[in-house]
Amino acid sequence: MSNVVSILTECKAMLSGHFLLSSGKHSSQYFQCARLLQYPDKAAAVIGAVADRIRADITSGKLAADSVIGPAMGGIVVAYELGRQLSLPAFFTERNDDGIMSLRRGFEIRSGEKIIIAEDVVTTGKSTLETAEQIRAMGGEVVASICIVDRRPADAADPFPWPLYAALRQPAVLWDADACELCKEGKTQAVKPGSRKVF
Repeated sequence: MSNVVSILTECKAMLSGHFLLSSGKHSSQYFQCARLLQYPDKAAAVIGAVADRIRADITSGKLAADSVIGPAMGGIVVAYELGRQLSLPAFFTERNDDGIMSLRRGFEIRSGEKIIIAEDVVTTGKSTLETAEQIRAMGGEVVASICIVDRRPADAADPFPWPLYAALRQPAVLWDADACELCKEGKTQAVKPGSRKVF
């Protein structure tokens, strides 16, 4: 974990300030994992720590997987790198014109296919759950999910009925927009550094 923190710090992927997250919530910390993923060797090292744990569970028979799917944008490179390290095919979901997470570009899921969902950051789990819904609708089975940073608040209920493997666990302090402590202070305005629209 300390190695992951040092790599994220070195890449300037850990940001402090006043942020508007894709979930609509506000936070004082943001992980811009694109800054990590621009360095293939550093990304491979961070994701490799997760891949090693998954590989051990596959070897022991605790887990079986056929492919990896990453929600666009943040999960695309993570899925590719995890797939590369586990020798599994990797593809991605993306939002259609109505904002619905969909499998496009001719990607297919076989009935009963066992799939790992790969993300850069998990805070509320919204993108992962939307991707899982698409996988199930196409006859696949979600067996696990992974992320670089697990930011679920310490007191939050686990949204997933499958295991989550994270390179780093860093619980977020979150506020609803109308109850944000940073907004109340009035010193800064929330900025949205991510690519996804707030739904």
